[in-house]
Amino acid sequence: MPLGNPSPALRRAALPAALALLAMTAIALAVVVLPRPHGAPSPVRTNTSPPPVDLVDRVGSFVAGFSGTDGYRTPDPAERAHLSRGVELVLNGRTAAAREELSNIGFTVRVLRLTGSNRQVAEVSEESVTEQGWGRVYVDLSRPARWSVQVPHPRSDLRSELIGADLFERVPGGVLVLAGAPRDVGRGNAADVAHRRDSAFNAVCDLLVARGLPAVQVHGFADESSPGHDVVVSPGAAAPGPDVRRAADLIAAAGERVCRVWEQSCGRLEGTTNVQSAAAVEHGVPFLHIENSRGVRDDEAARARVAGALADVVERWNR
Repeated sequence: MPLGNPSPALRRAALPAALALLAMTAIALAVVVLPRPHGAPSPVRTNTSPPPVDLVDRVGSFVAGFSGTDGYRTPDPAERAHLSRGVELVLNGRTAAAREELSNIGFTVRVLRLTGSNRQVAEVSEESVTEQGWGRVYVDLSRPARWSVQVPHPRSDLRSELIGADLFERVPGGVLVLAGAPRDVGRGNAADVAHRRDSAFNAVCDLLVARGLPAVQVHGFADESSPGHDVVVSPGAAAPGPDVRRAADLIAAAGERVCRVWEQSCGRLEGTTNVQSAAAVEHGVPFLHIENSRGVRDDEAARARVAGALADVVERWNR
């Protein structure tokens, strides 16, 4: 066939292929050049959707497996540093690097999906059950972290962990820090992580407060420790600011009998010697110390009322 300009018929046949090629090129360029918003976690890419979990049930099952007599070892400085760096990598959206860092202490990162939503969370935990008692950390991957909820005495403050998990599920952008042993196991008060700076729990809380994340710390008390009160609200070592006052008002409005430590004696439940509270004061970030009676913690509806009231305060930290 002689060379020359293609016939009109050939040109018409080639046009759809050329347009398809241009469209594919434009899509590829868009994927390459569109930036990720600053501070947002990298999207988690998996071949299948992560398994859905009810986090309250998952946390409850984890705590139910605690030993009542042993199961805690104080981590050394290097181990605490590995955990802190691993959680920081998760916060920065670097899940693969976090797994490598955490493997040094037998921890890993699992990506889960909260039941009833598309929100993915990272679970930082041991790869298998041991007697270290260093707990777990949950990081919401749906948006940059803006706040944390801390549960330092699971099982000892029975079902306080359920309030913490419920609050985490209610408000995106959170980090849930969960201790891994009852407060009275180990030598001395080694596992009382609200009063120890050398714990895995405190290593993570130090990281979060250094990043400016305000915190709600959930505790429990025996009903006779503050008779006539359901919830004791305190700013810990700080003066009462607007967040802690609002939390007290909202919990009271939900129907619970609230003791405000800046107004009256509440049975020595103020949390003024709490080391996470002291760190918050040092960094100038809000800290809410919430003590819940056994009556509240044993009542699913009461737990939900407290978590719902706290969620209103936390929502403001997301703005």
